[in-house]
Amino acid sequence: MAKTYGYVRVSTKEQNEERQLVAMRNFGVLDCNVFLDKQSGKDFNRMAYRKLLKKLKTGDTLVIKSIDRLGRDYGEIIEQWRIITKERGIAVVVIDMPLLDTRQKERDLTGTLIADLVLQILSYVAQKEREFICQRQAEGIEAAKARGVKFGRPPMKRPDNFLEVQAAWKCGEISAREAGRRLGVSHKTFLSWVHQ
Repeated sequence: MAKTYGYVRVSTKEQNEERQLVAMRNFGVLDCNVFLDKQSGKDFNRMAYRKLLKKLKTGDTLVIKSIDRLGRDYGEIIEQWRIITKERGIAVVVIDMPLLDTRQKERDLTGTLIADLVLQILSYVAQKEREFICQRQAEGIEAAKARGVKFGRPPMKRPDNFLEVQAAWKCGEISAREAGRRLGVSHKTFLSWVHQ
C-alpha cells in the first residue's frame, strides 16, 4: 500500500521546524512518517534525507513545505526531483506551490511542462538566494573588519609567572609540557608565546 511521507529541514539546530511540522500534519502526514534534518541545504548528504530515500517506494508520495526545504543547489534539486519522480515513480507535493504536485496521473503534456518549468525557476531562485546569503555574509565580514572588529577568540593573556617559567624552560629545567601545565595552558600555546 502506498504511503505518504514528509520531509522537513531547517538550516541550523537553533531554528524551529514547528511551522513545517504543522503543515505536514495539516496535509495528513503521520508524525512517524516525517523525516527531519537540522542541516544546511547546500547538498543532499543529510542523514534523515538519506533514510527517507531508502523508505520511499514506487507509488508513495513525498510532501515538502517549499522547494527550498528540499535543497538550495539548483542542479542537485533538479537531479533529485528527476530521480524521485521519473526514475523511482514517487509523487512529490510542494505544499506552498500547488503547480508542483505530481500526483495528478492524467496530467497532459502542457501540465507536465509547466510543472517542470516552475520547478526549474524555483530551484534557480533557491540557489541564487543561497549565493546572495554567502555574498552578504562576506560583505558583512569585510565591513566589520574595516571598522576594526576582530574575529575569533581574543588572544590569551600571558600569566604573570610567564617569564619565570620561560626562563626555567630555556635553561632546560622543565619541558614545554611542564611549562604549559604550570601556566595552565597547552604546551603548544606556551611554545607559540615563546616564539612571538
